[in-house]
Amino acid sequence: MAFPFLEDNLKSTRRMEALAQGLSDEDLLRLTPDGWTVAALFAHMAFWDRRVLVLTRRWKEKGFDESPIDADAVNDALKPLFLALDPHTAVQLALSAAKATDAELVTLTSEMLERIQAGSTHFRPNRALHRGGHMAQIEA
Repeated sequence: MAFPFLEDNLKSTRRMEALAQGLSDEDLLRLTPDGWTVAALFAHMAFWDRRVLVLTRRWKEKGFDESPIDADAVNDALKPLFLALDPHTAVQLALSAAKATDAELVTLTSEMLERIQAGSTHFRPNRALHRGGHMAQIEA
């Protein structure tokens, strides 16, 4: 693998799959201290992975451009939608987004990655960092 984060991403996807398999319906509806359910955290991870997927595909097709985002505002706006999702749908969205994003990031060239990282766009190709933090919340 060209970039070290690619293996981390695959490991985090496998960890997410294992975690999801061990959760009951009751677990998925459990509230975190900040008012999210476990299922809503899966939906949150799905959204942020999907954003990386969409941006990566767009940049490969059209070239890099800035795509600024206010992450806190987006999270606050999406929270009620994530809480309303069917818990099992949220989990499936997270797993499919993680797998698709992992597969797309493998196609990045060194040049493209350097250009992305030099920009100011909130873009983390190491998806394991984001996923891992939320999986730790879920496991707790």
